[in-house]
Amino acid sequence: MITVFTPTYNRAHLLSRLYESLLKQNSSNFEWIIVDDGSTDDTDGLIKMWQTERQFPFKLTYFRQANRGKHVAINKGVKLAKGELFFIVDSDDYLAHDAIAEILKSWNTLNSIEEIGGVVANKCYTDGSVVGEEPFYSELLASPVDFRFRYNAKGDRAEVIRTDLFNKYPFPETPGEKFCPEALFFNRLKDVRLNYINKNLYFCEYLPDGLTAKIYQIRKTSPVNTCLCYQEMARLGIPWIQKFKAGVNFYRFKRFTKEALQPPFNLAIVNSMAKFAANMIFVLSDRHKV
Repeated sequence: MITVFTPTYNRAHLLSRLYESLLKQNSSNFEWIIVDDGSTDDTDGLIKMWQTERQFPFKLTYFRQANRGKHVAINKGVKLAKGELFFIVDSDDYLAHDAIAEILKSWNTLNSIEEIGGVVANKCYTDGSVVGEEPFYSELLASPVDFRFRYNAKGDRAEVIRTDLFNKYPFPETPGEKFCPEALFFNRLKDVRLNYINKNLYFCEYLPDGLTAKIYQIRKTSPVNTCLCYQEMARLGIPWIQKFKAGVNFYRFKRFTKEALQPPFNLAIVNSMAKFAANMIFVLSDRHKV
């Protein structure tokens, strides 16, 4: 079974599209968990209406928490999940009618292989075009790290991951921070292979008030989690230039916290070079960002 998980914050006006797409699934072998991250709109009322107006072909679980960020909502969703696979579907997105069936079809052919961690489909815009580049594969077994840095794949994907891996690598819940890059989790799956399939199963649009639209400010206000992500990325077995970029980004956001964080590199001279580059970016660009 798949746990479809939706973190939401003030998205009552958009949730219905996802809801309708789940009702249209040609497989009901899933549950839907919604964690409301402290919405102030009528999300609660909308879901209660759904729960009373019809008999669901799937189980719907709704949990409300104080506003703590998407990553904390994911941790809670994982604790509530009953499915073997965990599929994060954002509240402003929706699924193709055969998404659940296609994911399970792929998973059932591979789940006996111990190091397989899940299935990854294409994420598409609402016009049907693939986010990023058109896939060069029909099917590909690779770790998330190899997918990005060995195959140089571009664009977001729809990852459906074993729930036990989310339990193994929970997001850090740093006090006062409401954001953590999801790349932190996927980089920790460096030894886990996923089955990438060239199927358009997930549809999205990037809204002007979404996380992507204001990512610099979001990272700036959650510097510890952001730095942890870049610190670990700099220590991966990836090309040197990518390691150095991660180190530079570590120091771009390190300036916004007084926490004592371990530097990304073992060599002091490399850390100094990364810090210098980060300072130059701040002078030329970052300080002008709103």
